[in-house]
Amino acid sequence: MGSTFAYYVRLAILSIRQSPIMSTLMVCAIALGVGICMTAVNVRYLLDKDPIPAKSDVLYAVQLDSWSANRPYRPDGRPPPQLTYLDASALMAAQWGGEPPAFRQAAMVRTSFVAEPTGEGARPFDASGRAASADFFAMFDVPFLFGSGWDAQAGRDGEQVAVLAKDLNERLFGGEDSVGRSIRLTGRTYRVVGVYDDWRPQPKFYDMNNNPIGPPADVFVPFSLMAELDLPRNGNVNCWKTPADGLAAFLASECLWIQLWAELRNDEEKNRYLAFLSAHAAEQKRLGRFGRPLNNRIRDVNAWIEDRELGTDLAAMMVAVGALFLAVCLLNTVGLLLAKFLGKAPEVGLRRALGASKRAIFCQYLVEAGCIGVAGGALGVGVTWLGLRGVDAAFGELLASLVVFDGTVLTFALGLAVASSLAAALYPTWRACGVQPALQLKEQ
Repeated sequence: MGSTFAYYVRLAILSIRQSPIMSTLMVCAIALGVGICMTAVNVRYLLDKDPIPAKSDVLYAVQLDSWSANRPYRPDGRPPPQLTYLDASALMAAQWGGEPPAFRQAAMVRTSFVAEPTGEGARPFDASGRAASADFFAMFDVPFLFGSGWDAQAGRDGEQVAVLAKDLNERLFGGEDSVGRSIRLTGRTYRVVGVYDDWRPQPKFYDMNNNPIGPPADVFVPFSLMAELDLPRNGNVNCWKTPADGLAAFLASECLWIQLWAELRNDEEKNRYLAFLSAHAAEQKRLGRFGRPLNNRIRDVNAWIEDRELGTDLAAMMVAVGALFLAVCLLNTVGLLLAKFLGKAPEVGLRRALGASKRAIFCQYLVEAGCIGVAGGALGVGVTWLGLRGVDAAFGELLASLVVFDGTVLTFALGLAVASSLAAALYPTWRACGVQPALQLKEQ
């Protein structure tokens, strides 16, 4: 069997060399179709995958409907994806009480800093930031290179502590252990308590409002500093009525700008937390807030991603267009293979007259198509890489994390190319096997 296959491979290579132009056209057609299709599939795959599979069923995004009583936040009645400062602060205060409502709970918001290096000639530069509760790091399994996150007490006391990204630590401290050292951020001094290692869940499920497929923050600081230091608010802010001027008025407003997550390990904790949210909402109604019917919701990671509709329709359309493009390329390949194989009718007739079976002819030409598919797949991998680079160039940081070229992409591209070429070869090969030996010999 092995020697027969090797023989067919040698015949395939010889046949390909005999018609280099036609063979090159087929290889390029398959490569282009596979490359375009795989670029779309790669983006869709990374948008759909579970970003934290070990905990996706115990982490829940928290939603409260504090929107205007006169109109829903969304036409279908879904509550807003973010909370007001009043609600987030109240829920977090309960977490610090005697009986926490959740195993872990974290409020967070996007901010920004200007990092001020101390080296001679070093120039300040922008650094992305996130203000978050102390539980953030344990909830989302953030790996640490040095140190750890701050404790709950430090967060409540508003200590000016910071956790740095590995890249920022490299830039500021040359990659050394910087725990205990000080950094200057926007004119203030912070003490480094930790440096987190490579960590980039995709999509960025914990904040789907601000570049959900972008990188995590360069700097993390305690959530309480947002109010104490009036840090910049760089995330989405939605208000159903305009707040008065000043920080205090904004914090007391009905503007939505904070994300809240809870870690609930089982149904008992989940039910207790839902009861806690209902009690909070009922209290706010008594205080004259929450004019809409009670509409509290918690969604686990994958349900949250689905609810936020992270470009899935666009990605599905891209895959459909890529598949159609591949189909067009395969139709062209079918035509080229048909012309090539029928052009060999005299050779096929002679082989049939000498005793070759239809099965042998069929296998030979399928092997030849498979060789063309392998070549097209190898070239298609390169086209896929170029396609992903094109996505990167077109969308910049927004999709930078999606242009990942890994072994899965390589394997799938090669498999798709071979399968496509074999499928394209079925009809031409069947036609070639139908050649009548007597007719061909008579014409010769």
